[in-house]
Amino acid sequence: MPIRYGFRRPGDDDDFEDLDPDELLALLSDDLLEHGDLEAAMDRLVRDGFTTSDGQRVEGLAELLERARARRREIEDQVDPADELSRYRERLDEIERVEDEALDQLEAEATDSGDERRREVTEEYVRGQRLRRSLSGTSLADRVESLQSYEFTSSQARESFEALVDELRADVLNTYFEQSKQFLENPDPAALARMREMMDALSTMIEQDRRGEPLDPSFDSFMERFGEYFPGATSLEDVVRAMAERAAAAEAMFNGLSSAQQAELRGLVESMLGDMDLDLSMHRLVSNLRQATPDIDWHRTARLRGTGGSFADATTSAEQLGQLRELEEFLGRANAAEGLPEVDLESVRRNLGPDAAAHVARLQRAMRSLRDQGFVDRTRDGLSLSAKGVRQIGQHALRDLFAELRHAPVAGAHRDATIARGGDREETATAWEPGQPLNLHLSRTLRNAIARSGPGTPIRLHPEDFEVEEYEATRRSATVFAIDLSLSMAMRGNLVPAKKMVLALTQLIRTKFPRDFVAVVGFAETAQELRIEDVPALTIDYAYGTNLQHALALGRHLMRAERGERQIVVVTDGEPTAHLMDDGQPYFAWPPVRETLERTMAEVLRCTKAGIVINTFALDIERSQFPFVEQIGRVNRGRTFYTSVDELGRYVLDDFVRSRRVG
Repeated sequence: MPIRYGFRRPGDDDDFEDLDPDELLALLSDDLLEHGDLEAAMDRLVRDGFTTSDGQRVEGLAELLERARARRREIEDQVDPADELSRYRERLDEIERVEDEALDQLEAEATDSGDERRREVTEEYVRGQRLRRSLSGTSLADRVESLQSYEFTSSQARESFEALVDELRADVLNTYFEQSKQFLENPDPAALARMREMMDALSTMIEQDRRGEPLDPSFDSFMERFGEYFPGATSLEDVVRAMAERAAAAEAMFNGLSSAQQAELRGLVESMLGDMDLDLSMHRLVSNLRQATPDIDWHRTARLRGTGGSFADATTSAEQLGQLRELEEFLGRANAAEGLPEVDLESVRRNLGPDAAAHVARLQRAMRSLRDQGFVDRTRDGLSLSAKGVRQIGQHALRDLFAELRHAPVAGAHRDATIARGGDREETATAWEPGQPLNLHLSRTLRNAIARSGPGTPIRLHPEDFEVEEYEATRRSATVFAIDLSLSMAMRGNLVPAKKMVLALTQLIRTKFPRDFVAVVGFAETAQELRIEDVPALTIDYAYGTNLQHALALGRHLMRAERGERQIVVVTDGEPTAHLMDDGQPYFAWPPVRETLERTMAEVLRCTKAGIVINTFALDIERSQFPFVEQIGRVNRGRTFYTSVDELGRYVLDDFVRSRRVG
């Protein structure tokens, strides 16, 4: 009876270091940005596995599921209880053949002796022996039971039959008590009586526990008497669970046979248990085990189609198949990430090996690390990115864009320092000029005075000694990113790069220009302000229309209280095809009607009058296909960029960084 307990030292089966949560979030981000569903992205990552930045492959649940299925097929091909039934029948046939030869030999000797009386007595004896055997049933159990009361003529046949019965007894006992095989190889009457006492005591405790009564005997006293049958068990639940799983596996082994074979094997088991006076105790115990473990499937079937193997071996295979079936259910469940913590590592290790267990353990730790690091929150609505997680994805996107700039620089993308008050201090200084603020760089000024007049005190300063500190100029700016969410953006694959660009630029503004104002507007049939935290999960609304008029109006409204430079960065892949009517309802038409263009241009004029610059990034379209952009640029004096989706982030980043510098 398999009791599954053990220990593991830190590091056992841990072939991999824990995955950095930041790297894991980066692996998730592309899927999340494309489909907008964090739980689905986590499910796909857990199911498909991934390769780390250092080239290590972490197998996903889909790969482990294939391992489990392959292992199941391997076990199914190992043994076959029907084959074992045939083997026992063949052995009985051989025993009876040897017995028949002995009877024939006995008759021949009597005939050859010439003693008529001896011949008559011998013939009558032989007829009686054969009649007694012919009256037995044809089933294996009936034949064994009949031969147990039969007096063999052949000593060889008798010894072979006794060995067969001993083997059958051990096999039947090991079918239910596999872990105690060493105690049952030669079960003598004392050992069988002790086993019966154990089963009765265990049944009594289960019944008492079900009624809520104190255990008598107590579990400790039970283990003192019978602990050798249950190595490693520490509670009644441990003992019950292990025995129930073994008994259920025996049932699964029975159920995998044909009805005739099943009846034959059950009859044989009943006969052997009855022969050992264990049948009543066993029936009582199995009944109690069924009631104590309602979660176990006692009706499952193990279809074994190999060759050979004992009934105990077949039961062990059926038990492994049951464990693999449960494992397959966990590995194949739809919500892989949510079910991952429930996957039993010991079951994986036992059935698929330590390597598979190491992969599952790493996946479990990786998913847990996202919550531990605060990248993911769980609410009543499910999993979602935290604000920290959104910032981290933005940082990834920003890092990627800067890497692109380094490899494909845009002309003019360089840093200039100027002398001004109120910015970040530079590690440089320059000569002071009359009229500038006297913000002395003290060490450089004193060094100049000493170099001019020589060492000694007092140090006398002259105006030409003065050097002032350099600061990076700072100007408060306001930026609204207006992102086209029309259906064409998703169909052309433009939405994910646009989301990456927004996350990168908002992260840049928040970290490098924290005094700046930044907001995000999404527009399709209508426009709405978006929380930056919602951008990763943003999806297309599948409403027709590109309402640039509403987007510009909303952006202008959001910046109404802002001072300094203000701009709206528009990312779109088509002309305006929708506008708001006088009653506030959206109107859509394709191709765009005159009223849509006029109302959009009227909003461009309002932005221009308010001093708001409109910079438009037109994706994957030719100038001739989008003449309205040219008109926006001419009226507003903003810039227009015709770019591919692959260059969007780099162009927007470069334009933004350059516009934030003072030459």
